[in-house]
Amino acid sequence: MKEFLDSTGALLDGRELAERMDRDGYLFLKALLPREVLESLRIRFLEIILDAGWVRADVPLSDGLADLDGFCVEPEPEYMEVYHRMYSLPEFHEIQHHPNLVEMFERMLGEAVLPHPRLIGRTIFPQREAFTTPPHQDFIPIQGTPDTYTAWFPLTDVPLQLGGLQIAAGSHRSGVYDFRPALGAGGLEVLDPLDGTWVGSPFEQGDVLIFHSMAVHKGLPNTSSRLRMSMDARYQKGSDPIAPGSLKPHSQPCTWEEIYADWPAESRRYYWENLDLEIVEYDTQYHEKRDQMAFEMAEQGDETARSALQRILGRDSDPDKQKRATELIAKLDETAN
Repeated sequence: MKEFLDSTGALLDGRELAERMDRDGYLFLKALLPREVLESLRIRFLEIILDAGWVRADVPLSDGLADLDGFCVEPEPEYMEVYHRMYSLPEFHEIQHHPNLVEMFERMLGEAVLPHPRLIGRTIFPQREAFTTPPHQDFIPIQGTPDTYTAWFPLTDVPLQLGGLQIAAGSHRSGVYDFRPALGAGGLEVLDPLDGTWVGSPFEQGDVLIFHSMAVHKGLPNTSSRLRMSMDARYQKGSDPIAPGSLKPHSQPCTWEEIYADWPAESRRYYWENLDLEIVEYDTQYHEKRDQMAFEMAEQGDETARSALQRILGRDSDPDKQKRATELIAKLDETAN
């Protein structure tokens, strides 16, 4: 596997950044964010998850050693309850507005950018390789404009044994790939193996990987003994259309009112509401396809349908689909026992 092309030297050249993004579908930028900002947030997160039993209490908190007895994954209720506490921290949301990120996107895109309110945090337990994030495209859950960009960055150093992220270079130019339900974040995986295109590198705290919403990417298994914590911040031109889901919290079913409840008055609440945004309807065809496939797979006892079924329970408003997902999860539980 090839290493990421390091674009740090082109950071101040907006035209070069745009050309590299158009060609490769990603940019890898070293030390773009200050270590002290990320480390402060990491410790705040660790304090929350220590209380939840996700990390060991018999070692220094900063080690972030996982307590596997506390294992859970998105979108399980046990995970989402803790995630909501993390998601409600003002400093978590403030990072996506850091000038090093916003100004880089403005240079690359040539106009004012909109950081999506829907910021995402990931906490990945080690030694649970079945739940490693499968290859997927961000466009399916984001939509709006395909020219949305994810800035992915870990909250600590990520050597190879801690996992990280890989990109299929150039994969953003081929539209939406065929997919199937899968375990792990997003609940689906791209079927094309994209052999020979994958690139990746270890990360240091402060490094940022930026990629197009059509670029196929995947997580690497966390084979260490530590939790891996990372963030996904998303950006687009302010003049491009946006889907309504990108204006909602990721820690659903919680509302912005719940998230903002303890924020100071001067904080950046509802910053997007005074903007003249073009909001376009969300195309449900991709998730309907995924959900129908998950129903059929679960009927056959296929455990890899579980994550998609859990997403139906947590995020779908159709009571008939929720009822069927509940029944099929119970069937999978019976098979597993």
